[in-house]
Amino acid sequence: MLKQQLSGPITLRLPRDLLAEIEAVAGACDRSRSWIIVRALKSYIAGQGREILEITEARKAIADGECIDADKVLGELDGIIKGAAA
Repeated sequence: MLKQQLSGPITLRLPRDLLAEIEAVAGACDRSRSWIIVRALKSYIAGQGREILEITEARKAIADGECIDADKVLGELDGIIKGAAA
């Protein structure tokens, strides 16, 4: 198994109740606190973090003019619907 390269240590202050929960989970699955925290961060990045990055990219695309006006799209859809009804 390949060993993942790790950064140097970082300092993190947590609310005591959250640390207690991390320690309880770590103890229950015989893992380190770091192991639990890394998995929690990976889960956050995969979910909310990804969403934040996608929204940021979309806002940049809009600012760069890489979009279509919603009113134009709705107008075209109305035309298609009216043409299909005739």
